[in-house]
Amino acid sequence: MIGTAINALSIIFAGLVGAVLGARIGEERKDEILKVLALAVLLIGVKMSLSTNNPVLVTGSIVLGTLVGEVMGIEGKLNSFALKVQKRFSSSNFAEGFVTSTLLFCVGSMAIIGPIQEGLTGDISILLAKSMLDGVAAFFLASVLGLGVVFSSLSVVAYQGFFTLLASFISPYLIDTAITELTATGGLLIIAISMNLMGAVKFRVGNMLPSLLIAPIVAALI
Repeated sequence: MIGTAINALSIIFAGLVGAVLGARIGEERKDEILKVLALAVLLIGVKMSLSTNNPVLVTGSIVLGTLVGEVMGIEGKLNSFALKVQKRFSSSNFAEGFVTSTLLFCVGSMAIIGPIQEGLTGDISILLAKSMLDGVAAFFLASVLGLGVVFSSLSVVAYQGFFTLLASFISPYLIDTAITELTATGGLLIIAISMNLMGAVKFRVGNMLPSLLIAPIVAALI
């Protein structure tokens, strides 16, 4: 859980600094910083996706997984849940900061792919990229919503820690090929996230998450 610990510490540090200094930095600079960080996310995604030994399998898993996700409406349900929880606690500034940032840091594809990647292979590169992105977000959120943002790090530890431990538990039962293709499939999702951050296109990455189940299963069967 090293990656998740670093992620939580980045939120704590950036949130504390943001609560003191964040209001002095404008939105335009924030957008530029996020675009630059998106390049780092893109690099990680490309590196992961190139690990595949079967591009057809990865492509098929992404297509089938996206179809399943679209039918289930995963992205819409996640967004709807986030809005409902945020509205419920919006009366308190501390609670709003805690809930808003918890949803931002946890209700997303990187919060699932990153811990799984660490649990299966020990690779924390996704979580390092997420730490940078969450740090920037925590800085600006805390400048507006206060210290509730800092305490959302507890939610991140609990949520991402669960996926890391789960992946660590099942990793002995997965063959190397399944892990490789899962990694490559996750890499494509990370590329999609980076393109969303850049504003190039808009992928509904939440609806692509079922591909992370399909890819290792198909790889194991083959």
